[in-house]
Amino acid sequence: MLKPCCIRVTWFISGAKTDSWILKLHLRRMTSITGWLLLLFIPTVVWSVPIDRNGGEPKQEVQEENMDTGLYYDRYLREVIDVLETDPHFREKLQTANTEDIKNGRLSKELDLVGHHVRTRLDELKRQEVSRLRMLLRAKLDSTNTQSLQMDHASLLKQFEHLDPHNQNTFEAKDLELLISTATKDLENYDVERHEEFKRYEMLKEHERREYLKGLDQEKREKEEKRIQELKEKHRKHPKVNAPGSVAQLREVWEETDGLDPQEFNPKTFFKLHDTNEDGVLDEQELEALFTKELEKVYDPKNEEDDMMEMEEERLRMREHVMKNVDINKDRLVSLEEFLRSTEKKEFNNPKEWETLDAKPLYTEEELQRFEAELRDREEELKRKAETLRQEQELLRERGKALEAQKREYQQAVLEMSQRQKEQQAAGNGQAPAGPNGELQFHPQTQKPEEVKVPVEGQNNLPAEPPQNLPSHT
Repeated sequence: MLKPCCIRVTWFISGAKTDSWILKLHLRRMTSITGWLLLLFIPTVVWSVPIDRNGGEPKQEVQEENMDTGLYYDRYLREVIDVLETDPHFREKLQTANTEDIKNGRLSKELDLVGHHVRTRLDELKRQEVSRLRMLLRAKLDSTNTQSLQMDHASLLKQFEHLDPHNQNTFEAKDLELLISTATKDLENYDVERHEEFKRYEMLKEHERREYLKGLDQEKREKEEKRIQELKEKHRKHPKVNAPGSVAQLREVWEETDGLDPQEFNPKTFFKLHDTNEDGVLDEQELEALFTKELEKVYDPKNEEDDMMEMEEERLRMREHVMKNVDINKDRLVSLEEFLRSTEKKEFNNPKEWETLDAKPLYTEEELQRFEAELRDREEELKRKAETLRQEQELLRERGKALEAQKREYQQAVLEMSQRQKEQQAAGNGQAPAGPNGELQFHPQTQKPEEVKVPVEGQNNLPAEPPQNLPSHT
């Protein structure tokens, strides 16, 4: 398949989030909404494969730290939680709190009982976050050429819901309540945004494929179209994919991943094995790990026809399917009771056949046309900005040349003025004038022409008598 290239860069620069989806996939996090918040407070999760199918002890991988939430205030959220964890009272309350206590803000009331050093550090973190947001606002205004001599930061900060904009100096209980509620709401919309971004990613690939084919002659275009069609057909020819959460799918994990006898499959034991952090629930990350064997039937990173971005979208679809059928209380966590109830349903033993992404189109031709029109508009906008920058650069270059010429003129004028001052000083002191480098200049003296006496009328112009004492000639 053709890989998105230059146009994706254009799309990213112009403000869309197409590639942010790819980055988030490489930093996969999203365990759950409320469960994820609990995991942030208790960062002792160890990702592990329960049992090596080749025999031996369970394998444990390196602890996965700093999983990105994808939120623009992710760092602030984590730093606040890290500081709160240092307070013994708050940590104790957290361990006994349930998800409802966290979501409805009861936990935030415990902030008044934390230590003074903790409150001081939280105040500092909030001031840093407010300063960061101000810089973002200034950069945004500058990028949109918005001229504002007096910025009302308090009003502008109201658009950020994860802190109290009316109090910009101290971290209060309201700040913690807003931070948790906003993170919960934002993460609830995360899956929807991922689907939309993946849809744009697929439309971008199709757009680039068509543009590539337009640049080929008839013979090469037909050959390339045939090759692409063959790759698509090859991708569709994969083993049957079991429905996520079905007995067939879980037994395959039991046998292939856990290395156990499929005839001895036990749902309760299976749950315990894959509750890798032993918190009594299966979060979204633990669920997604169960689908790896199914995804490997369809996607291979070594094959040109298999797109790993599509594989991650398929993983997300599988997880959503299981959550929809198993998560009864909709807390985005699967408890043991919910899991065992799901095994008693008819769909567990006789599920519908799972349809992969290539079974149905993700977008219509009209949606693709609107997407391409949007791309063209953004490219034209970038071209206009590039032309404006080129003209400004040319203008700056011309101004630079003029300033350089003016500088040389000023330097020459200063040099000549300095030389004249030196000559005047030398003339006043009776010294020989100095050259431009301070050397003395000597000029040869020129004899003055003899004065010619003009005869004056009325005077005796006869030659004077010779002196009397000259000898006489005979």
